[in-house]
Amino acid sequence: MSDAKVELGKLLFFDPRLSGDVSTPCVACHNPEAGWGDGSDVSRGYPGTQHWRNSQTVLNAAYYFKLFWAGEVTSLEAQAVAAATGNVAGNGDPMMMEERLRQVPEYVRRFRAVFGTEQPRIMDAWKAIAAFERTLVSKAEQVPFDRFVKGDPKAIPDEARRGLALFLGKAGCIQCHNGPLLSDDDYHALGVPKNPVFEEDPLRQITLRFQHVIRGVPERLYRAADRDLGLYYTTKREADRGKFRTPGLRELKYTAPYMHNGAFFTLEEVIDFYERGGDDDPNKSPLLRALKLTAQEKKDLLAFLLSLSSDTPIVVPAPQLPDYAVLRQEAQR
Repeated sequence: MSDAKVELGKLLFFDPRLSGDVSTPCVACHNPEAGWGDGSDVSRGYPGTQHWRNSQTVLNAAYYFKLFWAGEVTSLEAQAVAAATGNVAGNGDPMMMEERLRQVPEYVRRFRAVFGTEQPRIMDAWKAIAAFERTLVSKAEQVPFDRFVKGDPKAIPDEARRGLALFLGKAGCIQCHNGPLLSDDDYHALGVPKNPVFEEDPLRQITLRFQHVIRGVPERLYRAADRDLGLYYTTKREADRGKFRTPGLRELKYTAPYMHNGAFFTLEEVIDFYERGGDDDPNKSPLLRALKLTAQEKKDLLAFLLSLSSDTPIVVPAPQLPDYAVLRQEAQR
């Protein structure tokens, strides 16, 4: 993964020409200033649509083998394709996007240097974007909890240490949030409450019904379903309705709102949700139970969760995008 490939990927990540109407670059939904999500409860969607899911951060996505809320893709390259061409995301036509790149002299030079091709190829654009995204990762020396694990006893306060004990014990968070990324990379139904915006916005309902159609949902569910079906879209198993991939907890200080539909805007709300054992769902995980945490224990748990984020946000300044070639014709005499 060369520096030149990463730099090309950075340009493409910010370039709106990799979308249908040049309005929806990757950065539109993965903004460095919003924790590499978009800061909204549910993503904006392509013009004429409204998304129904929260935009997940791309921070540390390099380490995952499943991506999106229901694990629909398994590589950053596939993620880039899906986002740029998806009807409710970038909605770009691959041939048109490729032609746009070919009319930018700087891109022609950069693609030739990185990939050895005479002209940019759209398949290589996804590889470059993935290379850039693989650089967006937490650094242990900047994360209080990692410094604590490496032997610095003063890296986190006493309340965060107590929160760690709760995380591992009474609260049981470790059952799903485990490993280096604090995710089991598995799927669970939690009974996350509906986001009221769905009820208020007909366009979001239309977009969700469209999702039902293109993912082959049976007619009975198309008519009756009033929420995201999650893993069911892939497996068509009733037991998988409402299940979503466990998100990692690194950098979560900067990645609000939370849950697949952005139902919670603060970590305090998330803790309260788990403290009561989640809400109703026919497929709710048996791991969820009322925790009976005290007010102080909630504060301690919050302190630990905050220690999992870098001291300062991971941001990248927007690059200057290259211009199209200008074709001039001599005026006819």
